[in-house]
Amino acid sequence: LILLHPLPSLFAKENLNRMSEQQLNLYDRLINEPSNDWDIYYWATEAKPTPAEFENDVMAMLREFAKNKKREQRLRQPDLEYLFEPPC
Repeated sequence: LILLHPLPSLFAKENLNRMSEQQLNLYDRLINEPSNDWDIYYWATEAKPTPAEFENDVMAMLREFAKNKKREQRLRQPDLEYLFEPPC
């Protein structure tokens, strides 16, 4: 899957290392089942309603992340090195 919008990747970088196995499975399903990652963006930003099959705690986490309460600049995908770093 090539993500077109940086939100799912930025969310992953910040959250994957502290997610439970169940949450990781839900996230994997979320990023691999919808045909368009812009759908994920619209659901996370509440521009469109989330389909029932993706309404879960991971989507709630993603919606909270999308609010960007820290006002971080999120213009590009993160570097992928974080995928290979040992968890803290």
